[in-house]
Amino acid sequence: MKMSDIKQNLSNVRVMGVLNITPDSFSDGGVHFNVLSSLSTAQEMVNSGVYVIDVGGESTRPGADVISSSEELARTIPVIQSIREKFPDVIISIDTYKSLVAEKALQSGANWINDISGGTFSKNMFEIAAKYDANIIISHIKGTPKDMQKNPHYEDVVGEICGWLDEQARKAQHCGIEAEKIIIDPGIGFGKRYEDNITILRNLYKFKSLGYKVLIGTSRKSFIGHYTGEKDPSKRDAGSYITFIWAASFGVDFIRVHNVPGTMQALKMADALLDDDIPLNS
Repeated sequence: MKMSDIKQNLSNVRVMGVLNITPDSFSDGGVHFNVLSSLSTAQEMVNSGVYVIDVGGESTRPGADVISSSEELARTIPVIQSIREKFPDVIISIDTYKSLVAEKALQSGANWINDISGGTFSKNMFEIAAKYDANIIISHIKGTPKDMQKNPHYEDVVGEICGWLDEQARKAQHCGIEAEKIIIDPGIGFGKRYEDNITILRNLYKFKSLGYKVLIGTSRKSFIGHYTGEKDPSKRDAGSYITFIWAASFGVDFIRVHNVPGTMQALKMADALLDDDIPLNS
């Protein structure tokens, strides 16, 4: 890959900021558990240049318990409405695998659906996305959040996930979603061994070759802690930034991050290092 191609890829990547309205998310549980704190973080994200704010009301960390749709709605809808009112131009994504929650969120001002199940936990998720002309993120998962990390196994992790994502994307189109509105996500950490996550990141070009926009969510995840030795998820930003730059350089379209200001700094620094206008001394 040429340096000019890497620079172009870094310039094109867009940042999705994570806004979890939960008491138990693995990294930021309880931090944004009211509208005021959520708006404050949203303001910081917008000021830093975030492209999408991903609002989630149910933790999908390994071992997480399921909550009711009513509880998820009570957590997310007031926040979505407040963000839409204060920041009318920002894209809002609802992070849910429940079609009822997705529809209510879209009616309340959300633009995208981010479904960790790729349309498999709610059978009418694709129909809801098509009805509201919403972008949808189709993510791969093996199992459920409750059991996904109990000895996951693949014969060919990249081939199997690529095949599954392509199949789900075709189903989405059959339900009326335009290909341009489909974003695929290989689901780093969702039913994957540590080495599987590394293999996925080393083969991002294969996901790009499917012809859809690609999102990668590595931020603060346990595989980073495994390879760096950092047990505290909130202290894994440095390792996360490396994965963001890596993914962006391979042409990934979106990166999902917890620390938007820090991520923007990392991207800007990488861009400066590749700037042809800065002469290199021999």
